[in-house]
Amino acid sequence: MSRRAVVIGAGAAGMLAAAALSPVVDHVVVLDRDELPDGPEHRTGVPQGRHAHLLMHGGLEAMEKLLPRAGMREALLAAGARQIPLSSGMLALTPAGWFRRWRHHDAYLTITCSRALLDWVVRTAVLRDANVTVHRAQATGLLGSARKVLGVRLAPVADGAFDPGLLAGHGLRLSGDGREGELDADFVVDASGRGTRIVRWLEALGIHDVREENLDSGLVNATRVHRVPEGARNWPLTLIQADPYSGRPGRSGMIVPIENDQWMVSLGGTRGSEPPKDPDAFLAYALDLPSPLVGRLIAEATPLTPVFTSHSTSNSRRYLEKTRLWPDRFVALGDAAATFNPLYGQGISVAALGAQSLAEAVRQTDVGAPGLARRVQREAARYVEAAWSVAVSTDVLYPGVEGGRPTLAHRLTAGYSKRLTTAATGSYRAASAVWDITCMRTGPTRLMRPDALLSALIGPPLPALSGPPLTADERAFLATLTHAHGRGTPSPAR
Repeated sequence: MSRRAVVIGAGAAGMLAAAALSPVVDHVVVLDRDELPDGPEHRTGVPQGRHAHLLMHGGLEAMEKLLPRAGMREALLAAGARQIPLSSGMLALTPAGWFRRWRHHDAYLTITCSRALLDWVVRTAVLRDANVTVHRAQATGLLGSARKVLGVRLAPVADGAFDPGLLAGHGLRLSGDGREGELDADFVVDASGRGTRIVRWLEALGIHDVREENLDSGLVNATRVHRVPEGARNWPLTLIQADPYSGRPGRSGMIVPIENDQWMVSLGGTRGSEPPKDPDAFLAYALDLPSPLVGRLIAEATPLTPVFTSHSTSNSRRYLEKTRLWPDRFVALGDAAATFNPLYGQGISVAALGAQSLAEAVRQTDVGAPGLARRVQREAARYVEAAWSVAVSTDVLYPGVEGGRPTLAHRLTAGYSKRLTTAATGSYRAASAVWDITCMRTGPTRLMRPDALLSALIGPPLPALSGPPLTADERAFLATLTHAHGRGTPSPAR
């Protein structure tokens, strides 16, 4: 008998879930409301799609395991993505000062590209498997009970008619008026993103104890793509981090090298200091950050797009792993389980690691095995917790935050984090602990290891830098820029 899995959502989380299920079922049906583009183009169903994304080391490793034949690193680089070692290829101004750059060139590799390119490369790799197909439809609910999911309820999109492939190839049952349908499945994954209706769907099955938590710093992202200026082709990833310890709204800026010799420039500001959409004000905001470096660089770069803004940045978590009952044959991954402030760049990696957990589980036993879905949901929650603790423990410190107030635990965590970050400005050992967490190579317990604790206690062995650690070529390029914006020339590398 043919076995079918259904994945709701064709973003990165959904396609990676399809890759996890493809080897163990006869067919994976991926459902999405959008008409997917044929190339690396933005689509409306990805609210953060036009803003900066980083594929962290842990997420890339998970993708490589999920799609071993695709060679995901090579496929992304061939499509134009950039590979950046954080230890040597990043300029980062933290609240404690500038991070140094170290000669550990292969450590903490991060992939940078547009979200559209990332989604397209992942989707192309997954769809090489003939048993994975994508269809346009709107999932409206789950079939089954609190103990077992048996399929999905659907409604058509666009012209009001169902995708013929669903009717002909998968036995979709239609209602009398043809406006609703039911599709049986041996396993269902909700990867529908920030707009998930999972709590409502579970309530309809009889599960009413999903605890939710929301924390919103009011962050607004403003992003504009620029052409890389002549002479800056290899300019490093540049971050001006927000300061959560000052008691003032957070303000940040970043230049992310992406495909086609472009910079994706994202500014972020929490409630009370939101970045503007007006192009001139966008530049002024960048110049007024704690370092004017981002502003100075983009003042000389040709803008290729308008300024796009997004307010869809809150941290929102559904504690699905803690419900009293959980149905077999159903899991939720990616933003359907939890969303994070995108400033921390961990959402896609969390989705990839969750899909890896699913793949490992279904390779060991039948997809419908009792308790398998609950084990996967709990395993995926480990990665959610790691990213959640990073995002929430920082965002809760900003003024005007909604959904929570700093607790004693938050303040103790913030105090330790500040000490470790200070140490990391002059210690590779401390910096590697910070990068291990940022890149999702390890969980938060990494910060409690003896080397990290000792580094935080001792502090930085090297003196603070007076400016960004530039190479000779980078300093020479910066010297060519117009000095009308003032603020002087940053200090050389040390």
